[in-house]
Amino acid sequence: MTTSRSRRPSDRKNQLAACAAELFRARGYHGVGINDIAAAAGVTGPALYRHFADKQAVLAYVLLSGVRDMETETTRALSALKADDEQVERLLTGIASASVERRDVAALWRWEGRHLSPRDQREIGRRSSAILTSWAKVLMERRPELAAADAELLCWAALSVFGSVSVHHTTVAKRRFVQLLAGLAQRVLQVDLPSGGEPEPSVAAPGLGTPSRREQLLTCAAELFRRNGFHDVSMEDIGAAAGIAGPSVYRHFPSKASLVQAIARRAADRLALATEEVLRGSSNERAALGGLVDSYVRVLTGSPELIVSFSIDGVNLAEQDRVELLRVQRDYVAQWVSLLCAAQPELPAREAKIIVHAALTIANDLARTRRLNARPSLPAELKALMKTVLGV
Repeated sequence: MTTSRSRRPSDRKNQLAACAAELFRARGYHGVGINDIAAAAGVTGPALYRHFADKQAVLAYVLLSGVRDMETETTRALSALKADDEQVERLLTGIASASVERRDVAALWRWEGRHLSPRDQREIGRRSSAILTSWAKVLMERRPELAAADAELLCWAALSVFGSVSVHHTTVAKRRFVQLLAGLAQRVLQVDLPSGGEPEPSVAAPGLGTPSRREQLLTCAAELFRRNGFHDVSMEDIGAAAGIAGPSVYRHFPSKASLVQAIARRAADRLALATEEVLRGSSNERAALGGLVDSYVRVLTGSPELIVSFSIDGVNLAEQDRVELLRVQRDYVAQWVSLLCAAQPELPAREAKIIVHAALTIANDLARTRRLNARPSLPAELKALMKTVLGV
């Protein structure tokens, strides 16, 4: 005789983690509570605490599971004694497949790791570095002319190709999706990095006169947000950096969120102006794409504003402001996709969008990675990587 008593699923912990991962991805770490995770999984808050001590423990479990998946794929692919093309292809295909299947984890690993405890940050950092070291070793066996630091840069860029699936919802058939990502990563690993190169000029070069107090606050806030993250910067910190008392900041901006909104709006305006200039001065779509790459890298590396604008998900913006910023971002990406489709008519629009996001994510990730963003040739390297991914 059967009973109607429900049984707890044997994989309840993984179910909870999967629900949490999707919520973290959609709302940001600070926008999700324990009760939100429990409700999404169909359990109560106290039931969730039987598996996790707190929200931070949930995030750590999700991220460590993603690292374990990458370790498994890396070990499986590199089990052969000799690095050959088949081994590299097997590695890239395995990681691409895992990225397509677990897009939410790819997003969290890239953006939310700073919310972990120092111990978990160190653990994930150690294991991630070991994975990339394994990749770089194989790459240097295939390309002995590469310096270790250059091989590491290319491996980081390949990882960004896989992570790019987390910043959009475009999809194609899984087999084709995996093939496309693995092919883009393969392109990246074959890039000949430019030598030398001058640093990109500042977006706001110093001139005559003294910036207004509002401009000083925007500049200081952007740098503090870039360095420490939105939630670890106070209005008092911003005021001190600008040389005024914290309460005086409120005369110009009613909240930290309004500062972020102004910073993101300014970054979007810079990109829009640069796009107009590129389109007016380009003779064809391929040249325009190359010009967009150059202008994007110039804005990205010349000021912290664009990097700060990537982090609006964890900021309590007014819904109207959030929707408007997202619309502007999507319109900007759509211009790239349109140009790529025109330059390569045989390319389906969905695949073009995946490729554009991969190129932009490489630049965004590498510019934010501390161990890489001090490279003197990084702007030139970003341009080379992006243009290779775009096929221009």
